[in-house]
Amino acid sequence: MATKAADQDLIRVIAEEMSYGVERAVDRWMTQIDSALTDAQLTTLGRLSAVHQIVQNYKLLTGKEQPN
Repeated sequence: MATKAADQDLIRVIAEEMSYGVERAVDRWMTQIDSALTDAQLTTLGRLSAVHQIVQNYKLLTGKEQPN
């Protein structure tokens, strides 16, 4: 019985850590996108290009796309 409770606690802790990691990653990407979209030094095309680069970096980091 104690083992089951310990297993459940371990699962809960792991799930919380995973959730925290996902939240931090999404927050980082949203901050990068927001910065690109609000950069007054960039043209509209420059902003689009900056967001495109952020998406490409995400794809490379997550293995959804292979590097050229």
